[in-house]
Amino acid sequence: MAFLSDTDDIILRAIENYQTIETYVVTLRSVKDGHVSEEIKYYYKKPGFVRMEFITPHKGAVLVYNPETNKVRLRPFGFLKPLVLTLRPDNSLIKSAKGHTVDESDIGALLQTVSELQLHGVTEVHGEESVGGRPALQVFVEGEGAFTVDSDIHRYFLWLDKETLLPLRVSAYDLHGGLIEEVLMDDLEINRELSESLFDL
Repeated sequence: MAFLSDTDDIILRAIENYQTIETYVVTLRSVKDGHVSEEIKYYYKKPGFVRMEFITPHKGAVLVYNPETNKVRLRPFGFLKPLVLTLRPDNSLIKSAKGHTVDESDIGALLQTVSELQLHGVTEVHGEESVGGRPALQVFVEGEGAFTVDSDIHRYFLWLDKETLLPLRVSAYDLHGGLIEEVLMDDLEINRELSESLFDL
């Protein structure tokens, strides 16, 4: 993919590319104080099916979301396979630390949030860097003045895969420059065949 000279278009291009993807699989690693605090194998299939297999800290737990029923099925303990809970996506038991819900946990939702910040701020492409062995464009998006999104995010640093423009690493900062969260998206595969049964418990 050619380097984009019009930096304001890069997030839009990323969203457009994402809309052409039917499925993806990725390992999400949340980093805090230099250590991995959460690790999840994440599966996505349009129009919004999600499967999360927890590696750290809730090893063995599995969560699936069905957009057709708007229900989440959760097996909280890998060693107790018969125990499965049915929950709404906004149930506090399954919200992330920042209050994110599973039905808005995909890359598309992230890019839309970045786009909202971009509309009220500045966007810069800072060059290229390798992430997980893949060439990536470094993109900086900052809100104008005190503008924030998603409660308190004022600035994003994104490393977008140079070929697909999908994020491989994302760091979010508050108004004072404090790191809110950093997520690594390792082993990203797109348009892999995923069976319907994968999103059922």
